[in-house]
Amino acid sequence: MRISIITPSFNQAGFIEETIRSVMRQDHDDIEHLVIDGGSTDGTIGVLKKYPHLHWVSEKDSGQSNAINKGFRRATGEVVAWLNSDDFYEENIFGDIVRYFESHPECMVLYGDLTFVDVSGETLHRAGGEAIDFDRLVACPDIVRQPSFFWRREASDEVGGVDEDLHLVMDFDFFLRLGKRYKFHYLPRNLSFYRHYESNKTLSMARRQIREIFRVYRKNDIAISARTLRYLAARYVSSYGLARALRSVFSPGRR
Repeated sequence: MRISIITPSFNQAGFIEETIRSVMRQDHDDIEHLVIDGGSTDGTIGVLKKYPHLHWVSEKDSGQSNAINKGFRRATGEVVAWLNSDDFYEENIFGDIVRYFESHPECMVLYGDLTFVDVSGETLHRAGGEAIDFDRLVACPDIVRQPSFFWRREASDEVGGVDEDLHLVMDFDFFLRLGKRYKFHYLPRNLSFYRHYESNKTLSMARRQIREIFRVYRKNDIAISARTLRYLAARYVSSYGLARALRSVFSPGRR
């Protein structure tokens, strides 16, 4: 069973080698690693050239979502995953992932635990447990553990890849669409490390993110509950002013 890993990349020379090497440090031989680079100018290409096993392209694109879809279209594996160029996998997890898919033919989507790390790779905290399904995603968009998800290629073919009009919450939308069709199976072990940057979001970025979340709800015909509104208020706008941010979401012409 081949596993295809798609890595979108742009100017991540400081991190991408660790990403590549984490895919190499696996207990499974049939791995296809596709790096879709957006035309990096920081030394990323030099790193990619060091690894002849990679399938990579470097060309201008319209953003991360466009790069991810390019990778999906090129993938030939039965199982697919997407790993960003500053994140990395736990060692020797692919064997367990393949064995799970082989022993559970009904499983289309599999996820595990995720460890948050800082810029230097030091552990911050771990998101674990069997806690993700469609209803929970609707109520709490942030529970997506994107680098710890693996799925059969026909599942992403069915939902049509990521939405290239989304730039901040394309993973939330993608896994919502998967969750509408398939049960998420859980593998109880850490699968990946997500690099968390300590930086302050601007008001403009917070507004853009919350607008995209509401756009996802609308396109998926999801009614927004009071619980979800409270969550979004606490998570996205408490630091920036609730009234101003929500006004920006519901203003005429904002879609």
